[in-house]
Amino acid sequence: MQGDLTHYLINPNDPLERQNEKLLRISEALMRRVEQDTDQSGAAYAQFERAAMLEDQVRQRTRDLEYTLDLLNQSNAALARAKHEAEHARKNLANAIEAVQEGFALFDSADKLVMWNSRFSLPLHDVQPRLAEGLPFADYVEAVSESRFLQLPDIVSPAQWAEQRLKRHKDRHAIFNVRLIWDRWLQVSEHRTPDGGTVVLQTDVTDIMRLERQERGKLLDSQARMLRATLDHLNQGVCIFDRDARLVGWNDKIGEMLSLPIATLRLGVDFDRLIEQLETRFDADVMTAEELRAWAHQDRGRLPLRFEIRAESSITLDVFGQEMPDRGFVISFTDVSVERQAARALEEANELLERRVMERTLELEDALVTAERANASKSRFVAAASHDLLQPLSAAKLYISGIAEGGGDDTTQQHATKALSAMDSVEKIIDALLDISKLDSGAASLDITAVSVNQLLQRLHDEFAPLAALKGLDLRVVPASGSVASDPGFLRRILQNLIANAVRYTETGRVLVGARRQGNTIRFEVWDTGPGIAEDDQERIFREFERLDSKSSVNEGLGLGLAIVERACAQLRHPLGVSSELGRGTRFFFSAQRVNGPNEMPTPRKSPAARQRLRDSGLIVLLVENDEELRRALGLLIERWGGSVLDAGSVEEARALLHDIGILPDALLADYHLGEGQDGLALVRQLRARDPALPARLMSANRSTELRHMCDAAQTVLMTKPINTEDLEDFLYSATMRGTLTPP
Repeated sequence: MQGDLTHYLINPNDPLERQNEKLLRISEALMRRVEQDTDQSGAAYAQFERAAMLEDQVRQRTRDLEYTLDLLNQSNAALARAKHEAEHARKNLANAIEAVQEGFALFDSADKLVMWNSRFSLPLHDVQPRLAEGLPFADYVEAVSESRFLQLPDIVSPAQWAEQRLKRHKDRHAIFNVRLIWDRWLQVSEHRTPDGGTVVLQTDVTDIMRLERQERGKLLDSQARMLRATLDHLNQGVCIFDRDARLVGWNDKIGEMLSLPIATLRLGVDFDRLIEQLETRFDADVMTAEELRAWAHQDRGRLPLRFEIRAESSITLDVFGQEMPDRGFVISFTDVSVERQAARALEEANELLERRVMERTLELEDALVTAERANASKSRFVAAASHDLLQPLSAAKLYISGIAEGGGDDTTQQHATKALSAMDSVEKIIDALLDISKLDSGAASLDITAVSVNQLLQRLHDEFAPLAALKGLDLRVVPASGSVASDPGFLRRILQNLIANAVRYTETGRVLVGARRQGNTIRFEVWDTGPGIAEDDQERIFREFERLDSKSSVNEGLGLGLAIVERACAQLRHPLGVSSELGRGTRFFFSAQRVNGPNEMPTPRKSPAARQRLRDSGLIVLLVENDEELRRALGLLIERWGGSVLDAGSVEEARALLHDIGILPDALLADYHLGEGQDGLALVRQLRARDPALPARLMSANRSTELRHMCDAAQTVLMTKPINTEDLEDFLYSATMRGTLTPP
């Protein structure tokens, strides 16, 4: 019985009903065993208790087993439903992919083929049998590259095509066309999925490509007609050649210009054939027929060319040749006969005008020489006359003074006093005329030295204070420190005349005299509260014997003071100016260079003879400046001083100019920055290679130490902009001192 019980308990494969049946039989057997057992020790009762406990445990295990079986049944049902749905979804996806009108394939993130439809690679019949789940993408590309239905360019091998295809595969999105045999085309599109896979779509675009080609052919035909119509309406002759120098296009104008027969201008005619017919009838200065043939047959890129050809019938054609992107070339002919005839007529007119200008220039030079001689003669006459007049005038003044001091009657005394006053005026006029004559002729002897401004103004105050007090004017002289470089005598004469005029013309108010520093100069100013000078009269007042309001009783001037002031300031290089307001007063001002001590004296001004040497030297100056306005201003200034200017805007122009005239200049003025990587120092070195002693100056607004070192290395002085005219004149004068330049 125990063996049967064990058999019932250890077989879990029985159904649940069978297991329950066994448990009931075990329970009944145990009960019978208890009832039959008569052991007095109570073993039977203990077995009964164990049996009851075992029954409870079996019942609990049974309930757990039933619950577990329920869960298992539910899971199996859910799994079956999921498998059914997945299979259904896969069938739906396969049907959907198959319904796509394009070839479709899906590769996973490891580039393994997962799914595809029957249209995928259908045009590539030898590739379809190799499609299998898990096929690597690289193997698929290799199969396509080796397909006999794929049409590759002549220069591309299957391996090269596969390499390029795999490179495109690395892009997230790629669209390209693949050409097949029998003039068929596939458009391939690749797109990445979110999980890193790849979707490949193949679309047959054969009809689209053929239609596009047909439309493009129609467009090209239309464009060809439009191009032909455009060429025929051009005023130029045009002919177009392919890369083998064969004629592929032209217009009617080319036949008229070149007088070519219709049989010559035909499709495919060789370029050399046309040149043979043209070289006997046209001449060209800069290009020969052989050079033109060589240009047309070049293997590498042709540079644009331009030249002119002429016929015996006075026809001039401008020829322009240009290579096209397909390595063909186009040549155009433009009739410029009228322009060239006009240019020749203009050149002849310019030559005639230049001859006339030269004749007038010579006449003016003769007149100028005559005028200078007359002016020199006048100056000598004035100097001699002044000397001869002053002696008898002094004697007459002595006699009249004697009469005035003789104690005669009142009438005699009055006449003598008036005569002395008149003679004083005559003496002042003679002195003024003598000063003007010296200043005009350049014979005035200038002694440039340091003049104390404060001492000069104090002496002038002492000189004019009594005269101002006599008129009731307030004369104020503002003290000033420092010294200026000037001629003491002429500087005093300038201020004397200006103060005298201010006192003479001012009826009421005051006269203010002062000096103020302005950088490296000291500016002298004389203010008055007189009647003022109209703007139209501010130039007239500096003429000889010119007096404003000459009928006024207060105007006792000689009309020479301001003329002397202007000439003295010009000789001393003290810029002079005037500003005035009618009814308010007038201000005269001029500037002189400031110096701090005897060791800082400026270079003495050149004597009149030195200036004359510059005018007579015939100095030829090469001026190279790319700023047209500055070049023109410098040229006019140098010519005003007597130099001859050869101006150029670049190094190339300067070289061409010197080559044309065949001589070297006497001096060189060159800008440093000449554009396009050119600089004046290079030109200085080139010209000094031919003339080591050539005087040269480099002009630049660059004040850097580096540029100065470069100039020092080239032994060339840097002249900074704005150009100082005094430095420029000093340079030109020094250039006249070379042994090769001797004044005539």
